[in-house]
Amino acid sequence: MDWDQFDLNPKVVAALKKADIKSIKEILNLSGADLQRLMKLSSADIQCLLKTVSHTLRRNSMITALQLYQDKDHLTSQHQKLSLGCSVLDTLLKGGIPLVGITELAGESSAGKTQISLQLCLCVQYPYRYGGLESGAVYICTEDVFPSKRLQQLIDQQHKLRADVPAEIIRKIKFGNSIFVEHAADLDTFHNCITKRISLLLTRGMVRLVVIDSIAALFRCEFGVSDSVTKARYLQTFGAQLHSLSTRFRTPIMCINQVTDAVSESEAAQCSCSVVGNRVCSALGITWANQLLMRLMVSRVPQPAPSSGVASHPTGSVRTLRVVFAPHLPPSSCCYTVKLEGVKGIK
Repeated sequence: MDWDQFDLNPKVVAALKKADIKSIKEILNLSGADLQRLMKLSSADIQCLLKTVSHTLRRNSMITALQLYQDKDHLTSQHQKLSLGCSVLDTLLKGGIPLVGITELAGESSAGKTQISLQLCLCVQYPYRYGGLESGAVYICTEDVFPSKRLQQLIDQQHKLRADVPAEIIRKIKFGNSIFVEHAADLDTFHNCITKRISLLLTRGMVRLVVIDSIAALFRCEFGVSDSVTKARYLQTFGAQLHSLSTRFRTPIMCINQVTDAVSESEAAQCSCSVVGNRVCSALGITWANQLLMRLMVSRVPQPAPSSGVASHPTGSVRTLRVVFAPHLPPSSCCYTVKLEGVKGIK
């Protein structure tokens, strides 16, 4: 048992290792007095230890089919979603992003992927009744620097984007204090990040959203054509680790992905990701697609000059958010725009 992964005082962790206690079962089989004598700790430290390991067991406990159906006491995440901060986009996704599972957001450069992800990092901090999770977010950058200036713009404009939330509630939320930024430029750093650093933040209840920007950048230079088997194993490993974190902590995982050209008609049909005038599909292939709960795709295409008397979008391009696949949603789409205050759907 890796006691360093638990939210415990370093003194308690050192005492566990010195006493050669290797499992939660050993702890629970001993009385409080026996633990005190064995570990040479105070009664308060022992009580904190017992509370922490007991909470870990309860979080991983099994549930019945009836509990899953009724969703009593918020035991499951079947009906709860993380809002995108826009009623039009939430309607498209039937409430927002599912709490358990990996959601992919794919698209070409400048389509709006990072804008949506930053907006989610703010939405997660709102109270439950406004579509949030009352917690922070982790943003993992794998290629570009974190867009801190754009984030500050979004924070300053929250009162305009979230007109549904009372102004006093928005003022009370310290948005910038609850977004943790990590940089992982290679696979080893990324693995250490999700297995140790992020796991610790989730254990302490400091975050309830993980954003990876982007997952494809980690594999672009690491593997050649002949390394497809090794690449697939890494993708499966990371997918399993992210699923474990999402399920254990009821935390949505948002993975930004890049796109590649769909060379043939059959390839374009299989991925169902064609964009008007430019057929593209999500990177990383079928191995990564099998790790996903939901795949969303954003696109940005130039808008032709409107004829006189015909209503048009205010910008020179049309952005579209599409549901490619999800177990609870049909293929569907809506248009949206990126403004100073954030991402807004167009009815």
